[in-house]
Amino acid sequence: MNRAATIALAPLSFLYGAAVNIRAALYRNGIFKTQTVGVPVLSVGNITTGGTGKTPLVEWIAGRLSERHRVCILTRGYRRANPSQRIVVSDGERIVADPEQSGDEAMMLARSLVGKAAVVCDANRVAGARWAIENLNAEVLILDDGFQHVRIGRDLDIVTLDATNPWGDGRRLPAGILRESIHSLSRADCIVVTRSNNAIETGLQERIKQATDAPAFRSTTVISRISALGSPQVEADRGTLRQLPVAAFCGIGNPNAFFRQLRDEGFNLRHTEVFRDHHKYSQTDIDRLTQHATDAGAHALITTAKDAVKLTSMRFPLPCYVIEIEMQIEEADTLLALIDEAIEIRRYELSR
Repeated sequence: MNRAATIALAPLSFLYGAAVNIRAALYRNGIFKTQTVGVPVLSVGNITTGGTGKTPLVEWIAGRLSERHRVCILTRGYRRANPSQRIVVSDGERIVADPEQSGDEAMMLARSLVGKAAVVCDANRVAGARWAIENLNAEVLILDDGFQHVRIGRDLDIVTLDATNPWGDGRRLPAGILRESIHSLSRADCIVVTRSNNAIETGLQERIKQATDAPAFRSTTVISRISALGSPQVEADRGTLRQLPVAAFCGIGNPNAFFRQLRDEGFNLRHTEVFRDHHKYSQTDIDRLTQHATDAGAHALITTAKDAVKLTSMRFPLPCYVIEIEMQIEEADTLLALIDEAIEIRRYELSR
């Protein structure tokens, strides 16, 4: 965003920040009521817009908790066809919706967690939570993007900070990407710093400590597997693919992090193309992309799992491969112990 636009939007940022602060004060003083739902609730969120790595963390937590609990992920389902309608994306055993109904991130979570966790889209998290408890027998709920959704009570607030851009430019929406000020981290129970190996701010840990006493965990993402689009069950040979000149494209919150990861892992990127976050692809997009890739000398395309859920009906003149990632967390056992403790405390309180 250029300087003139930033200055023009500054009054709106002031009003946005004032509205956020007033709303928080109303909840803090009990004028607006936080509602509990009868099972432990974990929230994973952030204080900025864009891709901070919260969705991979939701997947990581849900996968591990599923070994001991019936887990349901509650998400808004951004940019889905009917945002006011409750959509069951997965009942925990099978996918029962399509990407148009659910949105891309909810579908990506559902596909990666089949047999492990249910996924429900509902703009009303309280109603969605109660429905999941009654109809899916959910024992633990995970709020995807829940830090600002304080209407539903939670037992653990986890906030992700992207080490490559933790505070944006320090400006509130819409002039910047901050949803809340850095001081809002004082509400968090723990911090997970994502992409910590690519941190651009040397004093990040110290700045976090100034804002909160909550423990902070470092994490990175790695490529877990690569498959051909439409054939997720068949893993591609990574070594062979690295030898090909390729073009990468995506419509995610932090596209540069995706391209950097490919380069760091030795892929020969001849062309990159960025679409808007949650972009709904058309065949015209793919044809234009393919032409650009071919002109740059690429022999194949690479995209993300989030994008792939919207691409299966498209025709690709070049082979298209899908990158899946997984999160690796330093001191993961300590983080899991913190999560387990929050769950057990809530269960004990509910049993009294």
